[in-house]
Amino acid sequence: MLPSSPRSYADACKRFQWQIPEHYNIGHDVCGKWAETEPDRLALVFVDDDGKARHFTFGQIYERSGQFGRLLQAHGVQPGDRVGILLPQAPETAFAHVGAYRTGCIALPLFTLFGAEALKFRLSDSGTRVVVTNAEGAAKIAGIREALPQLQVVFTIDGAQTGTLDLYREMDRYNSDLRTVDTHADDPAVIIYTSGTTGQPKGALHAHRVLLGHLPGVEISHNLLPQEGDRLWTPADWAWIGGLFDVLMPAWHHGISVVAHRFKKFTPEAAFQLLQDYEVRNTFLPPTALKMMRTVGSPEKRWNYRLRSVASGGESLGHELLDWGQRTFGLTINEFYGQTECNMTVSSCADLMPICPGAIGKPVPGHQVAIVDEQGRQVAQNEHGHIAVHSPDPVQFLRYWNNEAATQHKFIGDWLITGDTGLMDADGYVHFVGRSDDVITSAGYRIGPGEIEDCILQHPAVKMVAVVGAPDAQRTEIVVSVVVLKDGLHGDDALRQAIQDHVRTRLAAHEYPREVYFVDELPMTTTGKVIRKELRALVSRWRQKA
Repeated sequence: MLPSSPRSYADACKRFQWQIPEHYNIGHDVCGKWAETEPDRLALVFVDDDGKARHFTFGQIYERSGQFGRLLQAHGVQPGDRVGILLPQAPETAFAHVGAYRTGCIALPLFTLFGAEALKFRLSDSGTRVVVTNAEGAAKIAGIREALPQLQVVFTIDGAQTGTLDLYREMDRYNSDLRTVDTHADDPAVIIYTSGTTGQPKGALHAHRVLLGHLPGVEISHNLLPQEGDRLWTPADWAWIGGLFDVLMPAWHHGISVVAHRFKKFTPEAAFQLLQDYEVRNTFLPPTALKMMRTVGSPEKRWNYRLRSVASGGESLGHELLDWGQRTFGLTINEFYGQTECNMTVSSCADLMPICPGAIGKPVPGHQVAIVDEQGRQVAQNEHGHIAVHSPDPVQFLRYWNNEAATQHKFIGDWLITGDTGLMDADGYVHFVGRSDDVITSAGYRIGPGEIEDCILQHPAVKMVAVVGAPDAQRTEIVVSVVVLKDGLHGDDALRQAIQDHVRTRLAAHEYPREVYFVDELPMTTTGKVIRKELRALVSRWRQKA
């Protein structure tokens, strides 16, 4: 946590000290301590698809987490076993996480828009034993169940489905008297899969201490959270680190209530309405959401929202969007920076420092962030290099699950290399320059081309494929696939649509290629690697001619 009432950014840094106990459990921290002292304290306002709101106290969430933990134990689940949670923002998602942490299990958040192939890889690679989902998720898992021999049981929140058990009926067999495992702060707690440029996604394994590591960045990005009346909401899914550990878990650590509602299709008008109706005071809005909300005329005259802080991260905001935020919300949007492996390490904070448009902020107190070269040496001011975070650091991941080589490749000496390049100016502001890899940033999601390429290659017409990002005014980038077809086949609109649908249904709706080009050959190195820089230049020329 930040020191109390810092007078400035320099004062916050000077007085900051990490307080990481030897024993620490996320489940007890975010729920148990409040259930013991203030069980009627409001934890969650859940707004369903029909617009009806239900309120849940910390006591109620804790009770359900206890029943869920007892249920896991009854099915032979042991500390360290993986528990998949394939649900949207919902009370079941929350108490499943708390229950998994309390039993010493490793939670595996899964995005509801994932297709069967994306789910199969993550569930198989992690060796997940239990999944909590709904009817829609159960239908996806049913088609891949035979490929998941370690998956023992699937619980559904909306009644038993074919091959699943009714979660509530099963939980109600047990009381809530669950003894929380006395986990160490360094014990594993959660795996969040993150996309890379080659091959399949990598599972970033985090310890229980990851929540404590997030707190300074969350607090500073929300203008010194917590304060009286604070209440958080984000459209970001709780399956991602941004929704789970930038909003839900830090809020509950501080005893702050969270509004849970993720639109099936985000509309800016509905977002403004939600901010008003549920008295949201603090929100994390990804840049794409901000860009969409910016299209609404005079929202400050149409809705009576009263925000205290707006945080945004995932890609840099420009002057125009920051100016719009000031006019619309009456405050400065605080940008922050991080990634799944090492999150919330750089942030701006209007209450502590002048905002520098074009910069993503300064290193968050407690984190040593620098710009380093290929040898891990810090470079001079205003010189480009790798954005890096010094290790050890409480917010850093433990390792990639089942991928020691990738773990080693993430570090240069004691520096965790984020994969992004940037510079640090004379005032200590970090400026994001570009990605040193080829991860595509689209609508706030970091999308790796490798998984999409693997999926497209499974289409019977495809011989070779490469995926790159192309600039887009609204989404920052869109996914573009360049395809070499099998001999004798010719590309047309029908095949282009078929390839798009192939990805949309098997991976995720946000990962399908919005543009597909057919070529005779891909630009390759002599060792057979796609030259993505050249490919992006080709795509740019094709788009200009279109």
